[in-house]
Amino acid sequence: MDIPFLNLQAINARHADELKAAAARVIDSGWYILGQELAAFEREFADYCGVRHAIGVGNGLDALALILRAYKELGQLHDGDEVIVPGNTFIASFLAVTESRLVPVPVEPDSASFNIDPSAVEAAIGPRTRAIMAVHLYGQLADMPALAELANRHQLLLIEDAAQAHGAASGGRRAGALGHAAGFSFFPVKNLGALGDGGAVVTNDTLLADRVAALRNYGSAEKYRHLYQGINSRLDELQAALLRVKLKYLDEDIARRRQVALRYREGIRHPQIGLPSVAHEEQHVWHLFVVRCAQRDALQRHLQAHGIQTQVHYPIPPHRQSAYPALRDVRLPLTERLHEEVLSLPIGPVLHDEEVERVIAACQSFEGNA
Repeated sequence: MDIPFLNLQAINARHADELKAAAARVIDSGWYILGQELAAFEREFADYCGVRHAIGVGNGLDALALILRAYKELGQLHDGDEVIVPGNTFIASFLAVTESRLVPVPVEPDSASFNIDPSAVEAAIGPRTRAIMAVHLYGQLADMPALAELANRHQLLLIEDAAQAHGAASGGRRAGALGHAAGFSFFPVKNLGALGDGGAVVTNDTLLADRVAALRNYGSAEKYRHLYQGINSRLDELQAALLRVKLKYLDEDIARRRQVALRYREGIRHPQIGLPSVAHEEQHVWHLFVVRCAQRDALQRHLQAHGIQTQVHYPIPPHRQSAYPALRDVRLPLTERLHEEVLSLPIGPVLHDEEVERVIAACQSFEGNA
């Protein structure tokens, strides 16, 4: 494609010398797991998020699952407890819950933001509800004040799935500092992306942080002494070193993403293409720019014919996946309709102005059925 959805090679090429120097530093150190690079990145990322603790783990799914596992070790969650999750999300949000022997209770999104609807959350709270998982979808914060009020009133845990929202903020507080704990992904396509898999748990809760740190390392806080039945999920030294480089440029990259998103929102005025709704600019970091079109597939083909690569996030909602037969009778009509209509346009820190204008022009020239 003339205009790729996301040019990872170009994104990383901007910092090639620094990334290669960081990799060489790790190679020369002779220490590749749970070393100084990870410790430094954990401090730097915790400071960036505005929290006391960051624990590097193997990936974003493990980050969420380890939060739930740690709460179980602390006696705050038990097998069979319910966690309210957005139906409109990537399946990892569900997998983290079921992997921890908890029960996902999916609810509808807000029709404007596509994020979890606090009123739907309140309606779903029952006697077994113990937690809310708020996904900051596409890079826009969920309505955390409303969700925090619900969590406080009903004595629930509030967990952020911040896999797409590095740097999103509300009232000067960034994603990761808005609930009891948060899980991040550093998958290469994320706004803060590693050159492989990676993730982190962030929290202000020292007890929770200590449990997560042990659980990620075979349940051990001290070599060969295993307090819990843990797993092996550690952010390695190489990825930590590379992420330290890229963290320095995260705010700059977010600023560029916001410029692209603003130009799309100004330039795309097609009556059949619905643009994303944004409550406050600081709350959105534009990991994805997702439009809505009743003729989504036709629009995607049209853009492809103009040399523009797009993606669908996501074609099948989790409750309709074969992995969750127990949820086959759940009805979430708005979620299901969104998954038939959403289309993600190219966005990223290396997208050139002329490419942005080409995307806008191609969208404007779409001739769908009236």
